[in-house]
Amino acid sequence: MLKLDVDLQREKKGREDMAILVAGGAGYIGSHVCKMLKERGYEVIILDNLSHGYRSFAKYGEFILGDIADATLLDLIFTHYKVDAVMHFCAYIEVGESVKDPNKYYINNVSNTITLLNAMLKHNIKYFVFSSTAAVYGMPERIPIKEDDPKAPINPYGRSKYMVEQILEDYDSAYALKSIRFRYFNAAGADESLEIGEAHEPETHLIPLILDAACKVRESVKIFGTDYKTKDGTCIRDFVHVNDLADAHIKGLEYLMSENKTDYFNLGSGSGYSVREVIEKAKEITKVDFRVEETGRRPGDPAYLIADNEKARKILNWEPKYDLDGIIATAWNWHRKLRKEFCNE
Repeated sequence: MLKLDVDLQREKKGREDMAILVAGGAGYIGSHVCKMLKERGYEVIILDNLSHGYRSFAKYGEFILGDIADATLLDLIFTHYKVDAVMHFCAYIEVGESVKDPNKYYINNVSNTITLLNAMLKHNIKYFVFSSTAAVYGMPERIPIKEDDPKAPINPYGRSKYMVEQILEDYDSAYALKSIRFRYFNAAGADESLEIGEAHEPETHLIPLILDAACKVRESVKIFGTDYKTKDGTCIRDFVHVNDLADAHIKGLEYLMSENKTDYFNLGSGSGYSVREVIEKAKEITKVDFRVEETGRRPGDPAYLIADNEKARKILNWEPKYDLDGIIATAWNWHRKLRKEFCNE
């Protein structure tokens, strides 16, 4: 049975600041957004079922244990709190798993999101910030990728995100529910306070996998494919710091509420680094010469994924602050804390 960590019987609190419901606020990106929202004076309500998030990360607002699939719970929350906007960070994100179990992805990422949107409409909440993905582009036709380039996702994960993007267009036209969709490239790094960071189980992202090898948590890190038509034969990827993502979300929220306009933005650094370059930079920063294995390509991996982020820079006045050195350095500081039993100074 789902429970609330707050007393739903008490009267609504008067609020000077806007209240934001952050669905998935105990996860990696969601927790960083919650921290920044709180620092900038927003009232934060965190809804998370803790299937992939951590209770210890949900400390930047009032925490509610529950799921966006629960329409009754959503009704209670929206009745109790005067929510001004909703941010969504509770999708499943593993591409390989989505291919093996698409039903899981379409139910959680699409159907459950519709439940949330309908609850918002019922309570006249008209602002929604959605975490989408660069996977909506599929195999890109050009680099860097612009927001209006063709959308051709090649796996259920990407398709589920693009379905929601299309639903949001229809909900705007029909119900005037305004949304911002952020298409992430490769989120990485950690908050410099080291209170929160990346802690996926199992881990599939490149930088934490590299740092696991540096910590001797795993025997090696693998390079999937060394025969791409790139400068060193390995894939080129665009990495963006999680706090730069958080900053974009708040700027997007403020744009959404001031302009009352649905829109979509790429969130990437605009720079590309090869897998081999990331590994070498990690060796330099960690001062550990860990083992690297070269193996064959994974199906569906494009040679290049780099964002054109000019639209977010121009419209949202967003400027990424962290370069690759800063991303890996903050990730390494966090990783040593996370894996302290392995990472001895």
